[in-house]
Amino acid sequence: MLDPKIRKAKESNEEIVLIKQYRHGLQKIVLELPSGAVEVEDSSPIAATKRELLEETGYTSDNFLETGILSPNPANHNNLTHCFLATDVEKIADLNLDDTEQINVLLLLLEKIIEEIESGILLQTLHISSLFLALKKLGKLKFNQ
Repeated sequence: MLDPKIRKAKESNEEIVLIKQYRHGLQKIVLELPSGAVEVEDSSPIAATKRELLEETGYTSDNFLETGILSPNPANHNNLTHCFLATDVEKIADLNLDDTEQINVLLLLLEKIIEEIESGILLQTLHISSLFLALKKLGKLKFNQ
């Protein structure tokens, strides 16, 4: 049953929906962006993105922007990672996890994740790259000249 305290994470309060889950390769629980693979039933990468966000977090949005496409390992793989930014997300459902998934959802201020990125708060390379592309799209990157 959906929590009666429905949260809306708006761009104005700049919260990011994140998930914590165990990753066998690292043998530890890590913080990640919601993500997943395009399944046969998905008509496009954006359809897969919307489905994965809802399944893993219970959140959805009417505002999805593609921020870029990444090649995780072009030396010997041909898969691509499609990166999207969802704004004005709203929690509308409970999690709908696979039998082997154990996920905890949390909201973190964008400012906090930027401050903590060097501490290893996110370790997954594609997630850090996707975050970088989202920050660029939001106009949050500043470089000293």
